[in-house]
Amino acid sequence: MKKVLVTGAAGCLGKLVIKYLLSEGKYEITALDLKCKKTYKALKKYHRRINIIYGDADDPILIDALVKDHDYIIHLASIKPSFSILREKIVKEIDYKASENIVRAITFYNPKCFLIYPSTTNVYGNKKNTVSISDKLSITNNNYYTKNKIETEKLIKDKLNNYVIYRIPTVLTDITKEDFIYNTPINDEAEFITANDCAYALVKTIDHKSEVNKKIYNLSGGTVCTAKYGYVLKNILEIYGLSNKYLWSLIFLEKNFYGNTFSDSKKIEDILHYQSESIESYFMVLKRKNKQRIINRFLAEPFIFFINKRLNK
Repeated sequence: MKKVLVTGAAGCLGKLVIKYLLSEGKYEITALDLKCKKTYKALKKYHRRINIIYGDADDPILIDALVKDHDYIIHLASIKPSFSILREKIVKEIDYKASENIVRAITFYNPKCFLIYPSTTNVYGNKKNTVSISDKLSITNNNYYTKNKIETEKLIKDKLNNYVIYRIPTVLTDITKEDFIYNTPINDEAEFITANDCAYALVKTIDHKSEVNKKIYNLSGGTVCTAKYGYVLKNILEIYGLSNKYLWSLIFLEKNFYGNTFSDSKKIEDILHYQSESIESYFMVLKRKNKQRIINRFLAEPFIFFINKRLNK
């Protein structure tokens, strides 16, 4: 039985990855995340079916021990994109160091171990045209999150022989439980991906290791997950109402996470066949799950009006 390590396992994608791995019924799964009330609650229901390790991916001794004993690593442990306003040293310490520990451990102790690494499509910068893997990378000076993703990609390509890198756009999640990336220009045409499709693709990668090895792909939801960012934001505000997260991002976050569409995203879809959801189906699920407070919906009206005005220009 193949052994799979999932870092950042208690996050939105991590929980879905575990669900899909379990549904395959052919993997021994180890979940790694920091121990707190939130992660304990998220992983508690799996404690009889998987191995749960509470610890820090920044700990080289712990990572050495785990990497030695696993065939695949789905490395989801990462700082949130909205924290890119922090000092570079902090972001690098949290984000890059964990990846560096994993790459070093694979190099020295388990070279056959296959790393599945989710990067970001924000590495293309603020391009207005459709982009592809071959496009030149570009970042703003203070976007430390994206800068560290680029550095990690280079580290993986330079050091490992068994890996795949997925550049992932904004993931459509349950925003009542997970953060949504609000710092994107309203009029950017963007190709999104739902959390379910993204997690399923990461798991299906294991069955297609030889086809994707040592390659980079834009992992997105396709044409049915393409819309202006403002359209998605407007619908979220209509469904969920005004939130503290949105206000915080509006006040403090620079609009430095960009929407892009991709000319080559079908390449990985043709291999993995993971796309099953659309933006509209995402809204339907959000409506079904959300119990909206009237006051939140009322307070959101001015922001919805402003977004509509910008979209109709």
